[in-house]
Amino acid sequence: MGQRLLQLEQWVTSLVASKKVPFGKGWVITPVSGDASFRRYFRLTNEDRSWILVDAPPEKEDSTSFVEVARTWLDSGIPVPEVIHVDFSQGFMLLEDFGDSLLFGELSAQSVDGLYTAAMDALLAIQHVGNDGLPQYDEPLLRREMSLFNEWFIGQLLKRQLCEKEQKMLDDLFAVLVSSALEQPVVTVHRDFHSRNLMCLAEGRLGIIDFQDAVAGPITYDLVSLLKDCYVAWPSEQVVGWVSAYRIKAQQRGVLDNSVTDAAFLRWFDFMGLQRHIKVLGIFSRLDIRDGKAAYLEDIPRVLSYVLEGLHRYSEQYAECAAVERWLREQIVPSMKKLDCFKDVQL
Repeated sequence: MGQRLLQLEQWVTSLVASKKVPFGKGWVITPVSGDASFRRYFRLTNEDRSWILVDAPPEKEDSTSFVEVARTWLDSGIPVPEVIHVDFSQGFMLLEDFGDSLLFGELSAQSVDGLYTAAMDALLAIQHVGNDGLPQYDEPLLRREMSLFNEWFIGQLLKRQLCEKEQKMLDDLFAVLVSSALEQPVVTVHRDFHSRNLMCLAEGRLGIIDFQDAVAGPITYDLVSLLKDCYVAWPSEQVVGWVSAYRIKAQQRGVLDNSVTDAAFLRWFDFMGLQRHIKVLGIFSRLDIRDGKAAYLEDIPRVLSYVLEGLHRYSEQYAECAAVERWLREQIVPSMKKLDCFKDVQL
């Protein structure tokens, strides 16, 4: 038994002894999963009830933001797990259990319209929550995220060094993407609103998890996370239809000004997608190289396909998009295919 798990069990024992939790003796802890962070999750069962235990080492993870966002959103009617007890010094939390049914596992060609409609309604509710006190998704953060692409995907994974011309080409594109992000309405942003962070609950409801990195930022960010999901892809025409439907709902509910056209909103969405997926290429590479989580490499081709698609859509209007698309297809994709994990990938 690891030291952290032993400490977690001792913490639960102390909660039971002090009668601070809604269960008594006879409880059992079983692993649930980890995620892309340093957090680990366990299920605590006692007779016919269960809860979730979170192990978030305080030197690696900030549980304060998780608890603050959880309580604010729950008070606003957002379906997030109730925080029953927390020990910030040790990095332990006891949460309501939302079960094991991820939206990801329920998606199919037949179910996706209904499930995404529910998810977009939940997203609109989040965007109505006040964002006072949340960190700003500002220019330095947007640029810092995209720099992960240069460092981890290009440099560490593909072992390439950007020349001065390539660096300027990327900088020019990044400037376009940052400008597009900053001209959008600012709302509350979950920041990882996708099919593995949405839970299917009873009576068709959706539960929302992994929200501790919430920020105040662009209106299309979470929509991109959902509709251009790094773990599942849908036909481009279908995605465009969902984006248009969301724009109309957002305008009806007062989140988006009525003057924003379909074309303008789609451009915001697509450029936000480029920013997010460029970042994710770096993050998934880092998860493999630094953290030993090689499974994320399987999703890199899908993410790169999103980038290529987004660049191509605007290649005639934006020279910056055309230049990077050409470079990726002519230089980077061939470099990827030299690696065994990507040798059979079609892009």
